[in-house]
Amino acid sequence: MIRIKCPFCGERDHSEFTYGGDASIVYPALDASAEEWHDAVFLRENIRGMQSETWHHVNGCRMWLVVQRDTVTHEIRSVRPAHEATAKLFAASEEEVA
Repeated sequence: MIRIKCPFCGERDHSEFTYGGDASIVYPALDASAEEWHDAVFLRENIRGMQSETWHHVNGCRMWLVVQRDTVTHEIRSVRPAHEATAKLFAASEEEVA
């Protein structure tokens, strides 16, 4: 069982989340060629080790998160909000608490 520590809800079972995919993918512009879109969507590396992934906390706060997870051991090194503005707000609120 994978346990993900949501920055907003605390530690939760992975069944509360939906896997969103590789967080390192840079998608092409909307007017890019079909070949560029094909490559971005379908050609993926099968990483063995640490990988950045997106996860959606569907049965919780509904936030998108970036999770650093080892694909072999499932160890999670870090979890942060996926959207930069949300990450800044979260960091500011953490500083106020400290």
